[in-house]
Amino acid sequence: MQSALESAEKSARSSGATQIHLIRLRVGAMTGVVPDALQFAFEVVRSGTLAANARLEVETIPATCWCAGCQREFVTEDYVFECPDCHQLSGTLRRGRELELASLEVS
Repeated sequence: MQSALESAEKSARSSGATQIHLIRLRVGAMTGVVPDALQFAFEVVRSGTLAANARLEVETIPATCWCAGCQREFVTEDYVFECPDCHQLSGTLRRGRELELASLEVS
C-alpha cells in the first residue's frame, strides 16, 4: 500500500494537485492481496500525505484463464486452472495478477 500511495502522490503532484480525494486500485485475485488488509494499511499510511482524507476503492479482477482446447477464456475460483467445459488444464493465466493504480480523483 505504501508503494501505491507514493505512486498516487507522485502522479497527483505532477498534475499540480494538492489533494487526493479517491484512489482506485485494481487487484487480481491471484495476487494473494486481501482487500480488507489493503484498506487497513491505507488507513495507517495515508496520514500526513495528499491522501490524508481520501477514500480507497479496490476493484478485484477475477482469475481468467485460456483453454487451448475450447479456444475460450474461463474464470476460475481456485488455483486449479481446469476448463469447466472440456476439463483440460490451462497453463495460461490471462488476468488475475494485476496490482495497479487504476485512477485518482484529485484537486
